[in-house]
Amino acid sequence: MSFIDRAARTVFLTELVSGLALTFKYMFKPTVTLNYPYEKGPLSPRFRGEHALRRYPNGEERCIACKLCEAICPAQAITIEAEPRDDGSRRTTRYDIDMVKCIYCGYCQEACPVDAIVEGPNFEFSTETREELLYDKQKLLANGDRWETELAANLAADAPYR
Repeated sequence: MSFIDRAARTVFLTELVSGLALTFKYMFKPTVTLNYPYEKGPLSPRFRGEHALRRYPNGEERCIACKLCEAICPAQAITIEAEPRDDGSRRTTRYDIDMVKCIYCGYCQEACPVDAIVEGPNFEFSTETREELLYDKQKLLANGDRWETELAANLAADAPYR
């Protein structure tokens, strides 16, 4: 019986016909491909992209120099130096992240008690040289200023699960 089945499949080209039927079935459906540079897909609120330092609404930076992010970073990509201010609080004088070392684990964001360091929605930050991926405090604060509305919305969306 198997010899007859094989011969019938060979003569009638059933595999070829079923493959063509599948092709025609998908040919008339709408495409799911995105035209990437011009169209972007949705991102999760928990997406971990480029790092940013956030500020309070009054413009003061949030980082209190507790150094928890530096301590928890498994790649040791974060370097912080701090000194006390006139009012007695501590603030960072140096906050550097080596993005080449960073593994985007999100531990720094989870460890921060004031949501100062966050990983934002930006995933398009390719560079031509390695030195451009050494982020200092000013670049991190600029990222935070640029993405603040999306960062706040993502943190608010994720708040019930934290």
